[in-house]
Amino acid sequence: MQLSLWFALAGAGVLVSFTPGAGAINTMSNSLTSGFRRSIWGILGQQAALVIHVVVVALGVGVLVASSPIAFNVIRYAGAAYLVYLGVRQFLSKPQLDREKAESLRNEPAWSMARRGLWVNLLNPKAIVFFLAFMPQFIRPEQPLLPQYLVLTATVVVIDILVMWFFFAAAAKSFQRFTHNARGQQILSRIFGVLFVAVGILLALIH
Repeated sequence: MQLSLWFALAGAGVLVSFTPGAGAINTMSNSLTSGFRRSIWGILGQQAALVIHVVVVALGVGVLVASSPIAFNVIRYAGAAYLVYLGVRQFLSKPQLDREKAESLRNEPAWSMARRGLWVNLLNPKAIVFFLAFMPQFIRPEQPLLPQYLVLTATVVVIDILVMWFFFAAAAKSFQRFTHNARGQQILSRIFGVLFVAVGILLALIH
């Protein structure tokens, strides 16, 4: 990949990563619940979904999903339902002032956080459609394809990890003071619950 094309790719990747969405909300929620350092596991789960999306598009399956209203809608509504489920669960969660219970939440297994991050991003067919439109701009068919896809994937993944961890997860630390009392925890739970539900509804309604 030419350096000028790579710079364009990196710039586009930064803009896309800074766009708030379900991944950003999930990252901030993890950072508040489990801490800044451990929020990386959810971020890595989200990147696994991103890699799967790239592979799906590269193999041409993305064309099928984008051209099949039924397949697209099944994935879209499943993703919306999952986000709404996460939002309702977050909204109804009870404040945890008990140290042992709070510690258990902070020590949520890494695999559990990664799995949730995976599903948050994976059940978003618009990501497939986005990559379907995004990737051809940076791929030159007359050159070997595999190295180009590897460069594209590595670039987008690294940028997204940096933005998610050092921007969204770090930004959540400013809300940390709310976690020390029941009222503050309830407010945060409801805010993030509403955000998850809102993103789910938007995913279901926006065409």
